[in-house]
Amino acid sequence: MEKITLGSLFDGIGVFPLAATLHGITPLWASEIEKAPISITRRHFPDMEHLGDITKLDGGKIPAVHVLTFGSPCQNLSQIGNRTGLAGEKSSLFYQAIRIIKEMRDATDGRFPVIAVWENVMGSLSSSDRLDFAAVLRAFTDTDIPIPASGGWAHAGMVRGRGPDLCWRLMDAQYWASPRLARRQRIFIVADFGGRRAHEILFKPRPMFQVSPPRGEGGMPAAEDHRGPVIETGGRVPVVRPFQMFRMRGAANDRYHVQFRDSFGFADDPFPTLLAGGVAPFAFWYEDDPMGGCIRYPTELESERLMGLPDGWTKYGADGREISGVQRYRALGNSIALPCAGYIMAGISEVLNQ
Repeated sequence: MEKITLGSLFDGIGVFPLAATLHGITPLWASEIEKAPISITRRHFPDMEHLGDITKLDGGKIPAVHVLTFGSPCQNLSQIGNRTGLAGEKSSLFYQAIRIIKEMRDATDGRFPVIAVWENVMGSLSSSDRLDFAAVLRAFTDTDIPIPASGGWAHAGMVRGRGPDLCWRLMDAQYWASPRLARRQRIFIVADFGGRRAHEILFKPRPMFQVSPPRGEGGMPAAEDHRGPVIETGGRVPVVRPFQMFRMRGAANDRYHVQFRDSFGFADDPFPTLLAGGVAPFAFWYEDDPMGGCIRYPTELESERLMGLPDGWTKYGADGREISGVQRYRALGNSIALPCAGYIMAGISEVLNQ
């Protein structure tokens, strides 16, 4: 059986390569320009080649791969960004990835890549009055895709024609893993250039990703209660709730005592999105000491766990030196939740091994 290979553009901290290796896919190379993420990825994948700046790559000359992934910069598409869309300096790098895909397919007589995967923020569905997502679909399919009559893009869909078989889906990381992770809504596109299998990759039910239990001192499991899987507990039972800052401000202004108390979160409140530019606080207390709780920010370790990553994934670089906290938070905020990437890689492995 032929070895399935992967190339990762805008690689970040190697989440797509990690998801690939968990499903028997071999990462061959990555493209990234940020020093700290490159060092982190080199530590975990010492045999993976780093190709550098995407704008300087020729898709016909780099090693051809079965699977090409890219989470192109989202600063101009995000709902909290400047919303200049694909015309923005950062998000326009999307077209560099499309160029590389076309160059690789031209150089290999249409054999590689077989599958391409794009990831981006939910805001890409609505930026530039919904024209950006139409441009993304057009770039993949080389076909003019009109905006739906409803005026907006559905959270899941398919384009099938003469070009690649293409599906998209909005995935929220909190629903794809057990225990439950942070809220992280991202749009994923799967383009199948070798068949009509995109729907099997992106829509087929599969087992939920099982997040490894937190490890305490000496590698022993931390407290097993599901209410606090991200916290180093030392054997005590923690209660962890996302702190609703806006709920508290509104309740305080209007003197709503019940709503003020509720701002410390409910058991089923999802953790808010991890952002590259900031970290959201949460309420934390021990079950046997509810009055001794506090509001605090997640540590770097807890942020890794909220993304489904192994403990310490971002702690060290390839040289063994510790990565600074600021760089770790930034890298994690720009990253992809492992359970979502793992679900897609499981589907790719299934269809390419048939």
